[in-house]
Amino acid sequence: MKPCFVPADILLPDFSHTDGERWAVVACDQFTSQPEYWEAARRFVGDAPSTLDLILPEAYLSRQDELLPEISRHMTEYLRGVLHEHPQTYIYLERTQSDGRVRRGLVGAVDLECYDWHRGALTPVRATEGTVPERIPPRVRIRESASIELPHIMLLIDDPEKSVIEPLSDERGALRPAYDFDLMAGGGHVRGWFVDGARADELTAAVSALSGEGGLTIAVGDGNHSLATAKTVYENLKARIGAEAAAVHPARYALAELVNIHDDALDFEPIYRTVTGMEPRALIAELDAYLRSLEGSEVPQTIRYCYDDVRGELVCGHPVSSLTVGTVQSFLDGLAAAHPECEVDYIHGEDNVAALAKDGCVGLLFDGMAKSELFRAVELDGALPRKTFSMGHAEDKRYYIEARRIVK
Repeated sequence: MKPCFVPADILLPDFSHTDGERWAVVACDQFTSQPEYWEAARRFVGDAPSTLDLILPEAYLSRQDELLPEISRHMTEYLRGVLHEHPQTYIYLERTQSDGRVRRGLVGAVDLECYDWHRGALTPVRATEGTVPERIPPRVRIRESASIELPHIMLLIDDPEKSVIEPLSDERGALRPAYDFDLMAGGGHVRGWFVDGARADELTAAVSALSGEGGLTIAVGDGNHSLATAKTVYENLKARIGAEAAAVHPARYALAELVNIHDDALDFEPIYRTVTGMEPRALIAELDAYLRSLEGSEVPQTIRYCYDDVRGELVCGHPVSSLTVGTVQSFLDGLAAAHPECEVDYIHGEDNVAALAKDGCVGLLFDGMAKSELFRAVELDGALPRKTFSMGHAEDKRYYIEARRIVK
């Protein structure tokens, strides 16, 4: 079996001359309803070199015509004077989260020939959640205009023996340091070390050996749409230049962080929903009627709601979906079809939902799935409902640090 996760030619600034805290910013798909977070990040960064110059926060996705040329210009500048290449290496990292726990990861490149985001795929690398095709084209445009990629993709392996990534903790003294700094805006701290040569080859083989009976080796934890975008760009390229040329093109791979789903610091958090565009009481009445109409055989589920100073809950006695998020998403899909004026957003953290649930906005909250259920669910049922879970709080998401060329 060919390996699906391999070392990469990783680009980093010289952190003896570049302030790491200003360099690294949180994943672009966080704080999408809170542009003030990104405005504060810009004030903090100032004129210092930063990945904020190289990414498009999704809070500003509607401004891509204005912002993409500037991002491309910065990429060219940074390749000339800020970023330095470290060939064929992994980076082992330890992320101290906002709660003080340490999450361990391995940055490398996933082979897009091994990945398929479509439901029912049997490839070694698979999506965990439903991918929305309509969300891919605007992201394709961003990637196709870029000369480098910066990953917020987090991939998962099912390694209950903790035999692949965790042993690197005891080897740090023999590894060459890559970075060590605090992360802005409550993101904790991150340290990294280069892993190359024979030890990198051992890691590549160890990841490949984790393939389960169903052929699933790696599940996509965070960044489903980003990885689907990379796949789409690669397939478009292959159609233009041919399979032989595409096979050795850097766009065949996507940089990502690999994490063991059994890492003690890795939590699964629900991704909640907010709804605007409908009078709150009417919305809750429609949701209640929908829940009462279901005649499935799954165990009862509870959905909490909030708006302004109102708090309440509804019970679905006979759900069809085994996950509460599936029940909620089915309702919202039908709501969007019947009421196109309604808008749904996907929010991390109960406090953030409560802060947004006012002035006609309704928050919907529910219990999440256990992380131990993920690999089995993906192998048995395929991709889960979109935005089923989030790995940790928004502040603990992956920060952009490493980069990689995606053009020749």
